[in-house]
Amino acid sequence: YAMAVMNHHVCPVENWSYNKSCTDDTSKHGFPKSCCTLEDIPLISKCGSYPPESCLFSLIGNVGAFMVVLVCLLRFGQVIERSRRTWVNTTALIMGCTNAVGLVMVGNFQVDHAKSLHYIGAGIAFPAGLVFVCLQCILTYRVAMTTLDYWIAHLRVLLTVVALVSLVLSILFFLWGGSYPSSPTPPPPPLPAKGGIFFIHESFVLQHAAAICEWIFTVDILVFYGTFTYEFGAVTNETMMAVIQRTSGKACKSPGSSNTSTYLNCNPESIAMI
Repeated sequence: YAMAVMNHHVCPVENWSYNKSCTDDTSKHGFPKSCCTLEDIPLISKCGSYPPESCLFSLIGNVGAFMVVLVCLLRFGQVIERSRRTWVNTTALIMGCTNAVGLVMVGNFQVDHAKSLHYIGAGIAFPAGLVFVCLQCILTYRVAMTTLDYWIAHLRVLLTVVALVSLVLSILFFLWGGSYPSSPTPPPPPLPAKGGIFFIHESFVLQHAAAICEWIFTVDILVFYGTFTYEFGAVTNETMMAVIQRTSGKACKSPGSSNTSTYLNCNPESIAMI
């Protein structure tokens, strides 16, 4: 976003003033644009459409997808360790991996060059990510044992509500404000009807509001993923073994315990996965 603003590819989020067209932009390079059109609305996809920020956008999408899969696997193993395997945990793993697939598509197919694939990826990533955090809220309550665990669960519910509201508002504002521009052609002049000029500016405002809601959703989901640091402090090698094999494998006893384990091996050393 910062690179796109400094390179005059989008306007800053605090800007709410848009024009139908711009002739010459007098703002200096490295400073935000002084004249903004519909093409400059700071949607996340628009911020990663042009180089050099498009390169960073693709990198973030790919690395982010890998981190999402890693978090999903670790969380899946932790829930298995704390409770029996449930369909909620399995579904959460599937939704998390589906979210990662969508992130890869969004990051590698920019909206100005492969709009259909980009929208398909966004249509996969956003709903799957929302379902994932909803299921994680349920799992957090199921495995909670201490007061702090329940406070973490309450926090995640709050973050999930914010994510749901921001995503719904972003979609509604985006649809009401008009479709995503496909070319740098300025919008047509307003019709000479009642409230015509106001309707054009209202369209700009709604799409700008959609961009802000989109950013709120993304940051909110990132904060939600950050809350997993609380549980991941206790991750060991047995967590990953629980992911790899739960119901089959050579049985053995864990060190210092009389319980029988069905993990693939019985390495007595705990490895900090984080």
